[in-house]
Amino acid sequence: MSDKPTIIVADDDMTIRIVVAEALRQEGWQIAEAADLPELKSLLEDGIGDVVVTDVLMPGGNGLEALPEMIEARPDLPFIVMSAHNTLSTAMAATERGAFDYLPKPFDLDELTGLIKKALESGKNTQYSTLDVDEDNILIGRSPKMQAVYRTMARVAQTELTILILGESGTGKELVARALHTYSARKHNPFVPVNMAAIPKELIESELFGHEKGAFTGASTRTLGRFGQARGGTLFLDEIGDMPLDAQTRLLRVLQEGEYQTVGGHASIKTDVRIVAATNKDLKRLVSEGEFREDLYFRLNVVPMMLPPLRERGDDVVTLAEYFLKKINKETSSQKSFSDSAKNIMLDYEWSGNVRELENTVQRICALYPGDQISGVMVKDEIDRSVGIQTRAEFSGQIIASESLSESVRLHLDKYFDQHEGSLPPVGIYQRIISEVERPLIEKALEVTMGNQLKASALLGLNRNTLRKKISDLEIRVPSKSDLS
Repeated sequence: MSDKPTIIVADDDMTIRIVVAEALRQEGWQIAEAADLPELKSLLEDGIGDVVVTDVLMPGGNGLEALPEMIEARPDLPFIVMSAHNTLSTAMAATERGAFDYLPKPFDLDELTGLIKKALESGKNTQYSTLDVDEDNILIGRSPKMQAVYRTMARVAQTELTILILGESGTGKELVARALHTYSARKHNPFVPVNMAAIPKELIESELFGHEKGAFTGASTRTLGRFGQARGGTLFLDEIGDMPLDAQTRLLRVLQEGEYQTVGGHASIKTDVRIVAATNKDLKRLVSEGEFREDLYFRLNVVPMMLPPLRERGDDVVTLAEYFLKKINKETSSQKSFSDSAKNIMLDYEWSGNVRELENTVQRICALYPGDQISGVMVKDEIDRSVGIQTRAEFSGQIIASESLSESVRLHLDKYFDQHEGSLPPVGIYQRIISEVERPLIEKALEVTMGNQLKASALLGLNRNTLRKKISDLEIRVPSKSDLS
């Protein structure tokens, strides 16, 4: 009898079974295959297998629903669940039902073999939970980067670990925090969000920890504070990078000692909250600049979770837009839909405001344009109206820098003439506009060439003496290497 581990590959797609089995055999493992759920259960009853790699939907039943039963029969047999239904709910359901891990299709074979090696070493699944899975969770998207987020969330949701969510504004950091709370054992207790950037610095400590009556001018009553409000639940500290240093010190003590005092109080209060923090800032840079405590950073950064910007999520842009449109259709009893050109423009545009900007754009289009079909022209017009002229990336297939600059100048001139309410502005506008464009152009050329005037003149297509004269006339400071280091 061979002592090589046996991996059961269960999938009704024969091609997937063949490809996966061949890759696993190259690792030196034995393979047993199952084409449906009854066949998989039969292998388990016969005591076959050291790790199971199984699809969710197969003939004979739902592998995800049958997972607790199969794990109960073989508690030391790790299950890795594969699924093409790549949503947060699927990832959560796999973890909650006791799977060792969840792997969205399509997946990298090296990633699968790595998971199997970990499973063989562990020999354990996750602890089965009876928490309900929210099938209508607003975290939408099937891109690989979102799948990585879902898998991390599934692993940590039911732990007490502190989470640090990183990402640009509008990427959905609070939605992730709420989902972590919803899928945690604390879900029936409060979820309390607090935005550090929205609170005056002198009031942050009182806001977080509460205060006693008379603790400061205007403190007419005792207040509980956000830590007290979140007792038993989750406290979401948004924009943590904007927290002042003195408040950081108090927060660090809470994380270290599990207790705090109200402002003006003397008694220690035990905490019972899970901390989820978020920021769009580079905390490592803030630490190096002395604006954020290094010890607090390490306390918060137990499980970092990076949310990808929308421009890196591929077709998720259209998936999200259709989700927002479906909600609006339901609320307004309408039947609006996107044309293919509208979808293409949304895919080509770089959403600097991320999911929040996309949702606002869809809402605006639905409110302003009659008819059931949303065209590409409507989408383009609303993007132009909200952000001016698109200059960041390809728009409608291609972009020519000079055309974008031309449009920007045209808008600038429109505003300039509008300021004079129909009368002609002072003469000399030609030279004024030329100088406004010329100065930043020369400064940028000097910046990218690190102050090398010979290279800058070549980049600009100017004679070196001409460039020197313009630098002198425009009083431009030539940067040195030390300025740019």
